[in-house]
Amino acid sequence: MELIDKFGRKISYLRLAVTDRCNLRCQYCMPAKGIDIVDRKELLSYKEMYRIIRVLSELGVDKVRLTGGEPFVRKDFVNFLDSLSFNDKLKEVNITTNGALISNHIEKLEALKINSINLSIDSLQKEKFAKITRRDVFDNVYDTLLKLEKSNLKLKLNIVVQSGFNTDEIIDFVELSKNKDIAVRFIEEMPFNGKGQRTINEVWDFNAIINHIKGAYKEIEPVLSKKSSTSRNYKIPNYKGTFGIIPAFTRTICNDCNRIRITATGMFKNCLFDNGVFNVRDYIRQGASDDELKALFITTVHHKPENGFVAEASRGNDVSESMSTIGG
Repeated sequence: MELIDKFGRKISYLRLAVTDRCNLRCQYCMPAKGIDIVDRKELLSYKEMYRIIRVLSELGVDKVRLTGGEPFVRKDFVNFLDSLSFNDKLKEVNITTNGALISNHIEKLEALKINSINLSIDSLQKEKFAKITRRDVFDNVYDTLLKLEKSNLKLKLNIVVQSGFNTDEIIDFVELSKNKDIAVRFIEEMPFNGKGQRTINEVWDFNAIINHIKGAYKEIEPVLSKKSSTSRNYKIPNYKGTFGIIPAFTRTICNDCNRIRITATGMFKNCLFDNGVFNVRDYIRQGASDDELKALFITTVHHKPENGFVAEASRGNDVSESMSTIGG
C-alpha cells in the first residue's frame, strides 16, 4: 500500500509541526502580540506523533521534516528525535528552526544522524533582524549558523524576501555561499502572518529575485535538483555553496508535489493552502487502529488538490492564519 493521489503523485514526505509556540514574533508569520496558542492537551503527544510517523512510513513516507512554531521550544524535543532513530523506514529526518535555542544540541543532532537543518534567518544586520523578528537574538542565531556550518549536518538558510525590509541583502546572502558549503534559499513572502496579505509597493516574486541576482553576477549556473524539490537551485561558478528560490506564493512547484502536512494539533493538510482535511489526533484518541489510520490516509491523499491555487479556491481564498499555526 502506498500513498498516491489521483494525479499519480507518490507522497513520500511529511512536514509535521511539533508545536504552535515560538520564541520569536516574525512579522511575516504572526502578529506582535503573538497568536492564541492552543491548550497543551490539544497538541499531539510525542507518542501520538511517533505512531503517525510510523504508520505513514509503512505507506511509503520516508522523509520527515519537523517544524513548529519553533520545535526546540517544546520540552523533550531532542528525546523525541532520539525515538525516531528506531524507525528504520525513515531515510531522512530534517528540522526547520530559527536557531535561537539549538546551539547546545548540535553535537547530539549529529549523533542522531539528523540529515539537514533549515535555519530561518531573514537579515544579516542585527538591528534589521530585531525589527523583523521583534526579538534581539541575532548574535545567538548567527553563532548557530557558524556552528552548523562546521558540523556534519547539511545546512540550508531560509530567507523570506520581504519587500521594503530585506531585499537589499539578497546579494549579501548569495555571497555567504562563496566560502561556506551551504544552500541559501530565498522564499517568496506568503500571507500566513495572522492578518492576511499585507500591502506591498514592489512584488518580489521568483522572477524579480532571480533577475536581481543575475544583475550582480556575470554568470549563474542552474543546479540539477530532484523532481520534487521545492526550490529552483543555482550556483555562482567556483562558489562552495548554492542558492535557490522557493516560489511558495506563485506556486510553480506544485506539479511534482510529494508532500503532506500535519499541524501541531493533528490537522491533516494535503496542501499548505488548504483548510485542513481531518484531525488525525481525534481519530487516534477515539481508538482508531493502525489499519484504520492507513485507510484514512490513503483515501485523503487520493483527493489531494492538483495545486495550491485549487486548494486556496476551495476554502474561499481566505488565507490569513499564522504560519506558526500551520507549521512553518
